[in-house]
Amino acid sequence: MRKNHIKRLALSAVLLAIGLVLPFLTGQIPEIGSMLLPLHLPALICGFVCGWGWGLAVGFVLPLVRSMLFGMPPMIPTALCMAFELAAYGAFAGFLYEKLAGRKFRVYLALIGAMVLGRAAWGIVSFAVYALMMENAFALTAFWMGAFVNAWPGIILQLIIVPLIVSALQRARLIPLK
Repeated sequence: MRKNHIKRLALSAVLLAIGLVLPFLTGQIPEIGSMLLPLHLPALICGFVCGWGWGLAVGFVLPLVRSMLFGMPPMIPTALCMAFELAAYGAFAGFLYEKLAGRKFRVYLALIGAMVLGRAAWGIVSFAVYALMMENAFALTAFWMGAFVNAWPGIILQLIIVPLIVSALQRARLIPLK
């Protein structure tokens, strides 16, 4: 039991570190980052590899730490809203993956479910944060553009890369096949 806990802690730390560095591949250009969604990948993978609790923790901490260390994404409202989004990604990816054990296309079902629920969490938190800031209201069009229209390259990337990585980790016996 203790060995498994330490393994999950170490893997979570590695995924957190990857999440801190991965956005440098987009050149710190916010427009490219909001299209490719590099912070989403480690949170999703952490949920699959380490379980929902670790996925939630890594997802929540990642944008906040990255904002404090590098100033990107800006803490308020972006990193704050992303913290809840990525926490939902990691938590739901791990939870659904576990609950769908033995089902065909389990990785894809868990991934799509986590992506939809994470975007919903982002929309709800963004609506609340923008309302508290009394700035431009967060309308349905802003949600649609931010969650789907502008993010479609990252969504496709996630649908391709995450299952490949999860499959490779299963073959390496880092994730149980079930």
